[in-house]
This record gives sequence, structure tokens and C-alpha cells, in this order.
Amino acid sequence: MAFTIRYEQKSMILSVFLFSWLIVSSSSTQPQESAFTQCFTNVTQSPNLLAFSGTSSYKTILLSSVQNQRFLFSQETSKPAIIVSAGDESHVQAAVICARATGLQIRVRSGGHDYEGQSYSTFGGNASFFLTVDISGLRSISFDSGHNSAWVQAGATLGELYYAVAKDHPTKAFPAGICPTVGVGGHVCGGGIGTLTRKFGTAADNVLDARIVDYTGRLLDRSTMGEDLFWAVRGGGSSGFGILVAFKVQLANVPPVVTVFNVGRSLRQNATKLVARWQEVAPKLDVNLFIRVVAQASTEGDRNRTIKVTFNSYYLGRREQLLAEAKQSFPELGLTAADCTEMTWLESTLFFNGEQGKPLEALLDRKPEFNSSFKAKSDFVKNPISETGLEKIWTFLMEAKDEPLVLILEPLGGMMNEIAEDAIAFPHRMGNLYNIQYFMRWFERDEATTQKHLEWMRSLYAFMTPYVSSNPRAAYYNYKDIDLGRNTKGKKTTYSAAKVWGVKYFKDNFRRLALVKAKVDPENFFSNELSVPPIHASEHALN
Repeated sequence: MAFTIRYEQKSMILSVFLFSWLIVSSSSTQPQESAFTQCFTNVTQSPNLLAFSGTSSYKTILLSSVQNQRFLFSQETSKPAIIVSAGDESHVQAAVICARATGLQIRVRSGGHDYEGQSYSTFGGNASFFLTVDISGLRSISFDSGHNSAWVQAGATLGELYYAVAKDHPTKAFPAGICPTVGVGGHVCGGGIGTLTRKFGTAADNVLDARIVDYTGRLLDRSTMGEDLFWAVRGGGSSGFGILVAFKVQLANVPPVVTVFNVGRSLRQNATKLVARWQEVAPKLDVNLFIRVVAQASTEGDRNRTIKVTFNSYYLGRREQLLAEAKQSFPELGLTAADCTEMTWLESTLFFNGEQGKPLEALLDRKPEFNSSFKAKSDFVKNPISETGLEKIWTFLMEAKDEPLVLILEPLGGMMNEIAEDAIAFPHRMGNLYNIQYFMRWFERDEATTQKHLEWMRSLYAFMTPYVSSNPRAAYYNYKDIDLGRNTKGKKTTYSAAKVWGVKYFKDNFRRLALVKAKVDPENFFSNELSVPPIHASEHALN
């Protein structure tokens, strides 16, 4: 309680100070950047938190967590005029109030993994009209006395959170994603699927409380933001509702030893039959057993093209328990004791990131993992794809010349079948067997190569239409895809226009999200190409 009161007091003082400042400076003719700088500096006394386009410090900060390089070189996008490196939650409040007062749009970055670069770029916009608030400096993590829950600031990475949770309490974990450099803020607000999802639900399902800066600059927690907004930010994204600065999360119990394995198969080793069978069993397995499929085209021998499938898995328990479970539930895989490695849950987070054997402190490394560009799309699958269908998909992948696509299939079921679609904003529950991520990475920076890869990915997405969900064809918000909202690039979207992509991400929850948005941010101050817009009275009547 004392912590919340302290921030409420800080917010009140900040608002009063700024109100006075705005009265004095409202007739100013300074450019927006200068006006924002004066406002922010007067409030925070910290001009060193600002980096301006064209300076060396700006470039260093901008590149510090950019995971998708293609937006740095794209002719379609522009960069922020100013980057605010927040060192305190009050700095976020100041940035919001000063940006709104001076007419600057605002973007937010925690870990930089946003798939379409929306935290540090905008389509078709003018750089002088937006700034980025970088909250990567807000990364404190504290635990309750029983270590059953934790407050984590939104700028922490998943790796930092996993390390802090399990380092001194190895039988505690948090159910979230696989990549350790992902920022907690964006990941949790978009849902958060990972290896523990089938047993504990998404990351968003395990949020108990949150702190958010709204469009007026107030710092709110669950009790003051209200249940509607708290519902919305758990799976509906944060970019359209405010700036999430911290979460209180429920921690999960895990055994002291878990078992992991990678089993690889090619087409000559019955990969197609195994994937077909995996679709049947993976969503129904014991919730302690998670098996995902990673598939990609490769060359076998000197010239033969094939599909290499890896069954990437872990079990919350010992090797002998896993072998017994696999023999009973998925004997076709032929899992052996030699395939399996026992380790702690914390060590398994490195295993799934391809870093097995590295020191646990590798989870604290925030540097971008690749100096590359990428494109991704996603789907949900409700009915198993037949062997014939899989063979057609494999053929499509193998016909590609140099498109290094990876297909990642992650099973659902378990706890995901037990939670209602409207329990939180994240809607993808019962009836989904698994989700697919289509992921392609490339290192060339020329526009022709980029466009070639993007068009091939679009072709694949169209090709997959018969095999995935429909009405709507659902997608996962954390794998954002600007193609779904191509007509909204660089624009503030209306609810009617946004339904094209909104129902894909949020299904029947989209309308409720738009109603919440209209209540908490009626001016649509927090917006980007794929943020939820408010639903206005005229649209409300028609929709």
C-alpha cells in the first residue's frame, strides 16, 4: 500500500506542476521538439534522459535493442525524433504528459522484439511527430515473503525474470515465452505463450496486478484502473491503452529436475507420419509434457532437398517418468534414454534458446541476438492436417530457392482448454490444437532482397489458407503482422477499418477492447498501426 500511495502522490505533484507549466507556455511558438524538451526537463530535471535524432547517443540507444533491422533501412518508415530513456516510472508520466501537451505521438519499447518495429518506427509518418519512450531501464524485480508472486517492471527481459525467480528458488518459475531477450512489457500484454502454457496458461493469465500510465499521465494500479482496463491489458496489448510499467505475477511450482530432448527426423525417417501423429497427441498429452515441432527445408547429402523436423521438448519430471509417458502416449517417436538430458528448470530456458551449456548468467545478456532482418506470420490450427496436406506444405517449402523459413508448431490444450475465451483479452482457447509461427530471417540489407522475402512469405501464408482456422483466420498478437492491416499504415485507424485485423487477433473480444479504449483513451493518443482503436458512437450503433 505504501508503494502505491507514494506513486499517487508523485503523480499528483507532477500533474499540478505541468498544468502550471502549460498555462505559462501555451502561447509559445517553439517547435514541438523544443517544447517537449523544455517541459520534460522542467519536470524531471533530467535532460540527460533525452536523445535527439542525429546525435551519437541517439544512434547508440536506438540500436541497443533493435531485433528487426529491416525497419532501420526501409524507405517506408521513419524514426523517432526523440528517445526518452526512462529511469523511473515518473519519467514515463512526464513523457506522456509533455508529449500530449506538445502534440507529439508516442511509442514504447521494452525489449525491442516487436515484430513490425512499431516501438521505434512508424509507417509513412514524420519523425518530428513521434518519440519513443524506452523503458528498458525499468527492470527491478521483487518477491513476496513466500516467493509465490513477484512485482516485475516492464523493462525487464524474460531472461532476467527467469533468472531472478529461479536462481535462489529453483522450484519456482514463470510461464512465459522462450526467447530470453524479449521484454516483459510487450510479451505479457500480448498474451505470452511458452513451454509452461499447457499447464499454467499464458503469461497474461498469471498477472495479478499491474501499474499503467494512462493518457493523462496518472499512474494507476488494478484498484484504480478498474477491472475493464485490467482485463484489456492482459492479452490486448498495451500500446493502445497506456504504458504498462510493472506487473505483479503469480509464480508457478516446478520440480527440482526437468528433462529435455531434441529428436530430429527427415522425410526418409517418416517425419511426415510423425508430425501427423503429433497433431493428434500433443494437445492431449499430460500437461507436464510439452513437445513442439520445428520444421524447415534443408539439403540432405550433396543435393537432395528434404524437410528436417525437430521434436523439441521438455518434461516436468525425471527421465524415467518421461520415457514411461512417451512410450504410452507417443511411442511412434521412439524416444530413448540417450535422447534425454536432466537439468533444472532454469537451465532448460537456455536449452530452448539453443544455448545449452552456457552459464546461467547468459540469461541476463540483453544484446540483440542477431544483426538481421526478419518477417513472421502466425496461424492457429483446429483440425489436424492430413499427411497429404503436410506433403504439399513440405513441397512448397522445398521449392523455395533461398528463403530460410522455419515453421514452429506449438501445442495447446491442457489449461488452455480450461480458461474461457473472454476471461482476459487473449482469446485463443478451447478448440485450437496448436499455433504455427512462420519465421524467416535474412542478413542482406538491400530493398530487393527484403521485398523478395516478404512476397514469398505472403505466398506461403496464402498457400496455408485451407489448413488453418477460418471465420476468422486467427493470429497471435505477439507475432504482429502489418500485412493484416496494410490499409492502415501510417494512419490512426477507425474501429470499422481495424476489424479486418482486430478479429483475427482478438476474435469476439475485439469489440469489448474497443469499448474499453474509448473509455480510457478517447482521443486515441496511444496508437500505432496495430493498436486497438476506440469505438465511437456512430460505429457503436452500426457494429
